[in-house]
Amino acid sequence: MDQRHIKFFKKLVGAENIYDDKAHLIAYSYDATRAHFEPDAVLFPRDEADVSAIMAYCDEHRIIIVPRGAGSGFTGGALPSSGGIVLAFERHMNKILEIDMENMVAVVQPGVINMDLQRAVEEVGLFYPPDPASQEYSTIGGNVNENAGGMRAAKYGITKDYVMAMRAVLPNGDIIKAGKRTIKDVAGYNISGILIASEGTLAITTEVTLRLLGKPKMTKTAMGIFDTVDKAMEAVYKTMASGVTPVAMEFLDNLTIRAVEQVYSKGLPVDAGAILVTDVDGNLESDLDFQLAQIEKVFRENGCTEFKIAADEKEAADIWFARRNASQSLSVYGSKKINEDVTVPRAVLPQLLKEFYAIADKYKINIPCFGHTGDGNVHTNVMVDGSDPEQVKIAYKAIEEVFQATIDLGGTLSGEHGIGLAKAPYMGMAFTDEEMNLFKTIKKAFDPNNILNPAKMGLD
Repeated sequence: MDQRHIKFFKKLVGAENIYDDKAHLIAYSYDATRAHFEPDAVLFPRDEADVSAIMAYCDEHRIIIVPRGAGSGFTGGALPSSGGIVLAFERHMNKILEIDMENMVAVVQPGVINMDLQRAVEEVGLFYPPDPASQEYSTIGGNVNENAGGMRAAKYGITKDYVMAMRAVLPNGDIIKAGKRTIKDVAGYNISGILIASEGTLAITTEVTLRLLGKPKMTKTAMGIFDTVDKAMEAVYKTMASGVTPVAMEFLDNLTIRAVEQVYSKGLPVDAGAILVTDVDGNLESDLDFQLAQIEKVFRENGCTEFKIAADEKEAADIWFARRNASQSLSVYGSKKINEDVTVPRAVLPQLLKEFYAIADKYKINIPCFGHTGDGNVHTNVMVDGSDPEQVKIAYKAIEEVFQATIDLGGTLSGEHGIGLAKAPYMGMAFTDEEMNLFKTIKKAFDPNNILNPAKMGLD
């Protein structure tokens, strides 16, 4: 980057808030995809005014800006693949500005860690439900930009369901407010709805107002064991249609069960076709018992051979252990994992899994699956030897067929990870030319000079 730009930013934010040394460029060059793209500089804005001034300058000089939360994304959404400046929020813009108990909302800056917000609101008896697996380190800004989900989505929904209002900075430096701190608001276009899941391609989020709930007083956990994954998938959508809405409904298929058991030796039923793990919550013991009784009934009607209810928090943690450690266990099947998060209507989950296993048989590879079946979200993991170029080539052929099978069943490329760089080549499978042109028109309206996170979401 031209040193005159570096000098401008040093004067604007202070020398302690801009870095172009090799160590920082490497540190901010990657995310959970493990791909690396070094930026030209890393800036730590102190406040919204800094963001506005940075954006206006970069727009004038055609300098690329890539906003970054914690770098925990799985699709390369925060990678500076075209160089430019990484705008990082963890140093200064990381505060919970307000917890409004009367109106049950929280106002936060983008660098706030998800779990820090959860803990803060729970201290006053409130509840922020979105719980991505990265909740201990991912930021609210990143969650909003990717529309993150989590295990509790089956009952409580995902990030978009809790965003009431946002403050954001456009590429020309203009500051906008989208949404209101009201339950109802139908005045004007839903700009916050467009910004959510836009992966930092339209504007830079500087503040988010989030809806909170009252925290349920108690939770119970249970696990069902099934002979086949098909029976388990049938039980999922039939449970959700039975009048009971579990907090979570997670599954592990046989390959995943075997991987967890091989790595951790937890006594899992390695001959089971699938395991379903579920949570229920409420304020009365009798209500939880009713929900679990109804779930057990539906499970057993659909081939559940064993149903176990956790007696205490330790047993609940033991039941959840396999699900929480599923992803890292899959390395037993290969050094390269292509992890997708396709989502379909729940009723077609049995057919979806059949399609995936047929693809695995076709290419003679392993495709272990687990995930959030309560909302139709399946984490599909194509596992191969990363040192074998032919295996890697086969893996990407399999992924394309995974996407096609998902789309054919009325599903989507991503339920929570986003598109970023990794899935950008497949956007044409999911959207028509007319729809892609509309996306590009929206991008152009917000960012006419294409300085904001270019090359993401298939928009270039």
